[in-house]
Amino acid sequence: MTIGDLIRLLSDGQFHSGEQLGERLGVSRTAVWKQLKKLEAMDIPLDAVKGQGYRLAEPLELLDGSAIVAGLSRAGREHLVRLFIEETLPSSNQFIRQRFEQEAGHGEVCLVEHQSAGRGRRGRSWTTPWGRALMLSLGWRFDSGVAALEGLSLAVGVALARVLERHGATPRLKWPNDVLLEDESGRLGKLAGILVEISGDAEGPCEAVIGMGINVSLPPRFRDTLDYPVAAIADQAPGVSRNRLAIELLETLLPLLADYETHGFAAWRDEWNARHAYAGCAIEVLRGDTRLQAVAESVDEVGNLWISRDGQRERLAGGEISVRGRS
Repeated sequence: MTIGDLIRLLSDGQFHSGEQLGERLGVSRTAVWKQLKKLEAMDIPLDAVKGQGYRLAEPLELLDGSAIVAGLSRAGREHLVRLFIEETLPSSNQFIRQRFEQEAGHGEVCLVEHQSAGRGRRGRSWTTPWGRALMLSLGWRFDSGVAALEGLSLAVGVALARVLERHGATPRLKWPNDVLLEDESGRLGKLAGILVEISGDAEGPCEAVIGMGINVSLPPRFRDTLDYPVAAIADQAPGVSRNRLAIELLETLLPLLADYETHGFAAWRDEWNARHAYAGCAIEVLRGDTRLQAVAESVDEVGNLWISRDGQRERLAGGEISVRGRS
């Protein structure tokens, strides 16, 4: 019995007694009770009624690999080599990296309900409640070397923005790898993070793992545990299916990767700049322990961010640089 097995049974809107759940899952009532306590610990609310049993307090859509593959166009399926759906992993990016080590990985996608050791840029942790996010990692092998992949994380941000806009959301992009949403008070919160990890030859074959962590719906109690503003798709586009989101993302990402060596970031630059969260705004640039005050301009054809500081223009090329908006 897994958490997913139990959630599937409890998601039909009906009450189920511990005895019924045990019979369906082939385990004891004690084992069922322990799993129900795990659901509560994972912020998955339950309705419990004496004499009737348990059910989920609100629907929770599980990832469905068959539905995702079936929903792809013929072109999308041609690019997709293999789709993995996992309940729990330390990291979906790590999973795809291991696939490359096994001489696979290209065109492979891993979706996971929960990550125990997910991380973003500079080793920061990335955590989300079970089943409330879309955590996706995609592997791709390129022939032209690392330099041809400049700006890739920014192009991936545009791809996500395109998908969300079709559902009525208005995402903004933060250089170099975040997607933001604005709340009712005008405050920007982090909706998604993008982590691209590249290994291989600077001028020859290389392998890229493109990881995305996207908040779909976040309980208030979870948000209260964080020390930075966050957002979720449901804030602006309630009811968006995670499986539908996965389909639409793959339909955009797979062709993007297939053509990226030919067109590069230049094909995506204007769209990124049109969604730039801090264009013309005062920002704080973090370089290690150094903090610099500047004004953000636009990104160029390879994804560098231009800023102005003390009457001079300067180009930020990523790496260990972070950018924060200043009020």
